Amino acid sequence: MIEMLVSGLAGVVLGLSLAAPPGPMNAVIAEESVLRGWRSGFLAGLGAMTADACFFVLALAGVIAVVREAPIVRGLMVGVGGLLMLYFAYGAAQDATSTFTTDEVDEDAKGFRKAFALAITNPYQIIWWLTAGVGLLDPGRFDVLSGLPGSLTVSTGGPIIIVGFFAGIACWITGFPAALSAAGKRVDSFAPAVAYVSAGILALAGVSFVYDSVTTLV
Repeated sequence: MIEMLVSGLAGVVLGLSLAAPPGPMNAVIAEESVLRGWRSGFLAGLGAMTADACFFVLALAGVIAVVREAPIVRGLMVGVGGLLMLYFAYGAAQDATSTFTTDEVDEDAKGFRKAFALAITNPYQIIWWLTAGVGLLDPGRFDVLSGLPGSLTVSTGGPIIIVGFFAGIACWITGFPAALSAAGKRVDSFAPAVAYVSAGILALAGVSFVYDSVTTLV
């Protein structure tokens, strides 16, 4: 029972390690949250989570391992992701002049599609699945207290740690938009500031990824 609990918590930590770090995906979630409300931010996060579910299936099928050995394929994916980030950076800068609107289905769907497109080509997520993701799916056991008194064993490759992983992502994409949406509603100037910061993060990441793609392919 203890091992199951520890494995589940380890999965949550792994999920947060993918979802929480600052970067282009959280920039998109932040923009959607402060401009259009919690639902739009949550659905943007759900778009990113859906991409992770796709990576999970691809990893199970062994496709992730093939991409690891194909630098040209990785370079092309990084390039596409960089161009998408530059495109959405332009859109985020335009959104900075918007004000809060009611939740609309088409806007929510737009946020979901935008986040999914970025996530499925996001080099950080691809690299995560090539490294930590492989460890998540590889059946095994390890002691997190290795070298210390006692034993605290985590089982990888099983349903408990995988459920915990997606639960960790779900916690982030629920709580992060809620916090930003609440702050944005209290301070009206907060929304355009977040949109401009999001545009800057996306633009810098886009330029970096396009450069990485060009150097890889050339």
